[in-house]
Amino acid sequence: MELEKYSMGIGDRFARQGKAQLQALIRAKDDGMDVVPVWNKSHREHMIIGTSPSDVRREADGAVEALGWKSPYHVDADHIGLKNVDLFIEASDFYTLDVADLIGEAADAAQVQAFVDRHARYVGALEIAGIDEPLEVTRERMEAIAARYLLGVQEAGRIYRHIEAKKGKGKFITEVSMDETQAPQTPLEMFFILAAIADEGIPAQTIAPKFTGRFNKGVDYQGDVDQFAREFDEDLAVIRFAVAEFGLPANLKLSVHSGSDKFSIYGPINRSIRKYDAGLHLKTAGTTWLEELIGLAEAGGTGLDIAREVYKISLGRFDELCGPYATVIDIDKNRLPLVNEVESWSGEEYAAALRHDQDCAQYNPHFRQLLHVAYKVAAEMGERFLGALEENEEIIARNVLENVYVRHLKRIFA
Repeated sequence: MELEKYSMGIGDRFARQGKAQLQALIRAKDDGMDVVPVWNKSHREHMIIGTSPSDVRREADGAVEALGWKSPYHVDADHIGLKNVDLFIEASDFYTLDVADLIGEAADAAQVQAFVDRHARYVGALEIAGIDEPLEVTRERMEAIAARYLLGVQEAGRIYRHIEAKKGKGKFITEVSMDETQAPQTPLEMFFILAAIADEGIPAQTIAPKFTGRFNKGVDYQGDVDQFAREFDEDLAVIRFAVAEFGLPANLKLSVHSGSDKFSIYGPINRSIRKYDAGLHLKTAGTTWLEELIGLAEAGGTGLDIAREVYKISLGRFDELCGPYATVIDIDKNRLPLVNEVESWSGEEYAAALRHDQDCAQYNPHFRQLLHVAYKVAAEMGERFLGALEENEEIIARNVLENVYVRHLKRIFA
């Protein structure tokens, strides 16, 4: 199974907006942007909401059938490991192997030395087309890279082989994820990570590195855009070189995680993938749930009552909800509106504060980030919340479509 050149991970917390998401991709296709959908949901989200991987498969299959989508599509077992991968075997055909927890854990010294010996031919000045200066490679530097990353890649190999034994060779797509780490990978580190992936026999079709800057949930990129652009461009150069050097899949491409709403870097990404004629996987999640809240608020009545209540409860449970996401949110509690203020808002005012429109004076990124991680509150409302989604499907779907198509697809793939 081969992943197409351009793909977009479309998260959907409550598995209700598959048709609206797919409609955005159909519109993009009509406009000459051939991007395939990858419905993704993590084990953590399933546990919080009370869904299962089969719910995501049903959502994807149902949307495809209802809208007559004839192109490929996929279902991603997002950020899985050996402890939970079996839950996704039947429903998924795309696996994001998350080994970030093992990065930095010291690998076996003998295996590190074996890795360095295997790749000793690269000691010296390593020239890679697209990178201005040669990369200086020493045995000591290789040893340090292997010591930091080898254990994680070996774990990815174990997960991959476990899935292969269950599903069969070539029957699924593999992504290796290293984005949830403290420090970004340098081009030299990326090169030897790819060497280790090849050594493990992992036919990775996408790799998700850590980039400089903050990729906070649901808001724009925070960091030096020019530096990001250089890193992204150099990573593409390394991938192109490594594919030829190590016999990795020809369609191996970068995957940008927490890619929702990173508007300031979409331009540089677009320019780089055009420059290298490279593919891209943009993984988004969580923003569809925010569009549901926006739609409920705009609907007024019971929908607005629910949206207000979600915020009230979330503010009261701030530490509980934000704790698991502490490294990917940046909320100033002093800039969050008071509950009685939100209670006085109209639906339009609530939507304006939440919708990611940076030209809108009412937009509040702190309000948005808190609600981004507050889906647990809505899940606890059960049928009351889900019934409101069904009742207000038309207005919600309009917001979901606009978010996926206008704010994301058009900005990065056009």
